[in-house]
Amino acid sequence: MTAYGSQEMSANLKRVLMRRPGASLASADPAKWHYGPTFDGEKAVRQYVEFARLVEKSGAEILWLEDKGDGLADAMFTHDPSLMSDHGAILLRMGKPLRAGETALHEAAYKKAGIPILGRIVAPGTVEGGDCIWLDAETLVVGRGVRTNEEGISQLTEMLDPHGITVLGYDLPLWQGEEACLHLMSVMSPLSRDLALVFAPLLPASFYQLLKEWGITLIEAPADEFHASNGLSLNVLPVRPNEVIMVAGFPKTRAAMEAAGCTVETFEADALCIACEGGPTCLTRPVLRRAE
Repeated sequence: MTAYGSQEMSANLKRVLMRRPGASLASADPAKWHYGPTFDGEKAVRQYVEFARLVEKSGAEILWLEDKGDGLADAMFTHDPSLMSDHGAILLRMGKPLRAGETALHEAAYKKAGIPILGRIVAPGTVEGGDCIWLDAETLVVGRGVRTNEEGISQLTEMLDPHGITVLGYDLPLWQGEEACLHLMSVMSPLSRDLALVFAPLLPASFYQLLKEWGITLIEAPADEFHASNGLSLNVLPVRPNEVIMVAGFPKTRAAMEAAGCTVETFEADALCIACEGGPTCLTRPVLRRAE
């Protein structure tokens, strides 16, 4: 069986890189890491166990990174330090300086799993995985903002162009400031090839128009739940087309997806996702996605 390859966002999740949080998260200083008032390290670790159970239930194989007390509290958000392609992994360079050490964890995991490295983003370029969305296998959309810069997008373009992949960059709004995290995936979650959950007021206008041109049906995330969750109501993980995992507590967002034909599972995550500014998608780095 193919061990890696993921140039789509919602095909069946076969293999995924995840990090079980432990001492580094449990002892994290919320002021240092920009965590919110509901942060509780020990509770966050417990909530993660339930999330991992849902991923395992989907049938996906999990490649585990362990938290051995390295102090990298955000490293559970494995979506960001690397990007997977059908040609190997791309090691990214984080825009949040506190997260710089996470890329080495991914590099070691890929080497252990026998997954080739296609390339890496180097200074002064920055790219975080949360800013990267595959519209199809030949089109990667990248959000240009606080965490991902123009130099990083240029390096991605140079890396992927020989493989027939077009990289499109779009400017993101600042929204809540430099310290907060607004990724492109903060305002769009693909649910299947032609369905996505979006918060249109924060979408780059030209990207919104592109989605319409491509015939992608857009479900509008309810604004009150989006703001109450700092955008995490929208961050949902497809384990296969139209089957998703989301944070509990946002019934209108769940109902909107179910009305569009999605099956939705939830887990409690006030201390884990809401407080730490990262949702179910952020907690996973898909290594292999394939249509059955």
